[in-house]
Amino acid sequence: MITKHTSVTALAIVGLLFAGTSCKRGHDNPGLEFAPNMYDAVGYEPYRQVRSNTINVKENGLNMRLPAKGTVSRPNYHTKFGSGDSASTDLMIYNIPADSISIAERTLTNPIPQSDKTLDEGKVLYTRYCSHCHGEGGKGDGLVGKEYKGVPNYSTDAYKTMNDGHIFHVITHGKGRMWPHGSQITPEDRWKIVQYVHKLQQG
Repeated sequence: MITKHTSVTALAIVGLLFAGTSCKRGHDNPGLEFAPNMYDAVGYEPYRQVRSNTINVKENGLNMRLPAKGTVSRPNYHTKFGSGDSASTDLMIYNIPADSISIAERTLTNPIPQSDKTLDEGKVLYTRYCSHCHGEGGKGDGLVGKEYKGVPNYSTDAYKTMNDGHIFHVITHGKGRMWPHGSQITPEDRWKIVQYVHKLQQG
């Protein structure tokens, strides 16, 4: 006949056995892993596979495929504007440091020829990324700009002289209260915004 006393004793024995098998003499050995997925997060370790991957055998069972031979890693894969001999090749990675705006002002010019199409695209991009601060007409009167204060009016004399390199650099790295947008907007789209900002400078 099982009594309450024997039930408690049995549970205590099972608990002691369980605890005993979880601990070992080595101080560096944590014992049994009761939640292995906590230690081996397969989804976050693409070069490691805890269980054999029978689907992707050619890649040594790894989650991530090896890149094609001759592949060059670039954040921006679209490096040309246009086609044929007239294609621009100036849309490469922008590596002028954030504190070197004067270099950008002296050396950069817009590689994208201005046209009605690029201006229209620049307007769409400006509306999407810039108008909330700078306002629809570049007067610094966007809804966010009113809260920030000090957002420039492009049509004033102080800002009419901003050239291609200056505007592109500020979009990329930010300036003052303006945050950088280089990680959000591709070089090609930044240059189209530059074109549209020049239009706003004319008032």
